Amino acid sequence: MPGRRLSAGGDSSRPRRAVLRTLPGERGITTDATRAGAAAASRLGTMAVQMAPSILSADFARLADEAAAVAEVADWLHVDVMDNHFVPNLTIGLPVVESLLKHTELPLDCHLMISEPDRWAAGYAEAGARNVTVHAEALRAPTRTLRLIRAAGARAGLAVNPATPVEPYEDLLPELDMLLLMTIEPGFGGQPFLDIVLPKLRRARALVQRHGGSVWLQVDGGVGEDTIERCAEAGADVFVAGTAVYGADKPAAAVEALRRRAERATAHARWQQQ
Repeated sequence: MPGRRLSAGGDSSRPRRAVLRTLPGERGITTDATRAGAAAASRLGTMAVQMAPSILSADFARLADEAAAVAEVADWLHVDVMDNHFVPNLTIGLPVVESLLKHTELPLDCHLMISEPDRWAAGYAEAGARNVTVHAEALRAPTRTLRLIRAAGARAGLAVNPATPVEPYEDLLPELDMLLLMTIEPGFGGQPFLDIVLPKLRRARALVQRHGGSVWLQVDGGVGEDTIERCAEAGADVFVAGTAVYGADKPAAAVEALRRRAERATAHARWQQQ
């Protein structure tokens, strides 16, 4: 944010959380554009809580600095790609993602809010994004597109809007590495959290557990100190936070505070005991 000083090492001396290992679902990326993010992505280990600060709320003129501000405490850097067609907002596209990959070691989690994800999704994986999420509402060939993302070396995610049920996509779970439940209407940051999504999140967690898979459940929208615990209790394990991180004076400290709340709630969540 303007006026806030950001250091290359972030605002915390907290050690990196990750363990050197290959991400589940990786298919071996070989393009040159992946080199900047490949080492960081391999740091990620199996963890109950993952934090993905969203640069939608960052200063777009200083994205490298904004990424550096959370590099020591975040697990992912969430990148919202919007085309002003699927959602009423225009943000960034593949060229910016390619440039950002050269200036951050955090693995990029690209969330495509675009009208033709079947056409464009694999390109983000080929560029070096380590997760690419596409919207169920925009897909024409879900299975083919998810497989193309995986074949290009990234994890494949499927996103659903607040009014979209998860049950019709149960058969797609074997094709997924992550299911994203929007907790606001997609398009703009800073919106209030929609509690009506929490029952759907519980149902999504039950679906994943019933299938015995390792699909991550991500929430995006209105995630902050007063909502993250409810999301964790309902079944989320990956948390996107934009305004709550980049609207804070110390983004790294904000990430750490959110993580502590999520970990505390996760430890006592019913779904963790099942």
